[in-house]
Amino acid sequence: MWAYIVRRVLYNIPVYLGILLFVMLALRVNDPVYAYLGKSADEQQIQQKRVNMGLDRPFYVQYFSFVGKLVTLDFTARSWEQEREVSEIITNAVPATTMITVPSLFLTAALSITIGLVCSFYRGQKIDQTLMLVAVLGMSISFLVYIIIGQYLGGYILGSNGKGLLPFEVEGYDTRLSSLNFWFNSPVTAVSSWLKYCGLPVLISVIVAMGYDTRFYRAVMVEETGRDYIVTAKAKGATNRKIMFVHMLKNAMIPIITRVMISLPFLIVGSILLEVYFGIPGMGRALITAINAKDFPVVEYMSALFAAVVIGTVILTDVLYAVVDPRVRLS
Repeated sequence: MWAYIVRRVLYNIPVYLGILLFVMLALRVNDPVYAYLGKSADEQQIQQKRVNMGLDRPFYVQYFSFVGKLVTLDFTARSWEQEREVSEIITNAVPATTMITVPSLFLTAALSITIGLVCSFYRGQKIDQTLMLVAVLGMSISFLVYIIIGQYLGGYILGSNGKGLLPFEVEGYDTRLSSLNFWFNSPVTAVSSWLKYCGLPVLISVIVAMGYDTRFYRAVMVEETGRDYIVTAKAKGATNRKIMFVHMLKNAMIPIITRVMISLPFLIVGSILLEVYFGIPGMGRALITAINAKDFPVVEYMSALFAAVVIGTVILTDVLYAVVDPRVRLS
């Protein structure tokens, strides 16, 4: 297995280097120096600023210097806009993004798989038709529309800014949620604060993803219902619950793992909109802020991190195949 992992990592190195090259080239289409100094700056100021930014060097030198820093895990480059190290910016942003993406991933998977099982077992009946109709409608609505409606209903009408029936806030974040000590020392307060600031974004993320995932899992489970082992289980008197959640779920684990792992990068991308609209200081919001400010160091390092997550997810998916199904051999 380790030989396979090493081989996959080596295969993906050119892909990763290509992504970094594309990002760096795309950023340098326009000169960021004028964005910081303005058009009234003289030539001496422009040249000095370009030296300070490291843009006076040839592009290939900048590229290999950046790759070398990534290889040595050197994140000490400083943000042009915030005058802070990139490592500090990323370290402060990752926990907030995790507060949204991790619960969204598990909730979406659990609910979608359960609904897919129920729909496949009762396919063609009213419960199946109703749930699939809701799933299709959910897929047809834009993510942005969900955010706007969610903020209006969940925050201004029923939330803390309205009737107070729901604990949701439409903007803000409790920085204590990023501390493990806060969760261990005050778990009730931490959960309450999480529901207040992260509950609504997670709910919107789950609703958006469930439409696609439910249809996928239903198709997988429908295929499993025609297998011989299902007929055998019914003949032996197994209950519907046992057939669905033991036999079918176990045998459909590989496509389930594929879908769950592939969903992770999309959840991270989706969190960008959620963080911007809900004022959550996560990776997505930091990336958008850096792009608007032409803050190249932050954009480059965050893009490199996102690319590493996507490639790592693909490799991890293949490894999990062999873990859940001994019949699969990595070669």
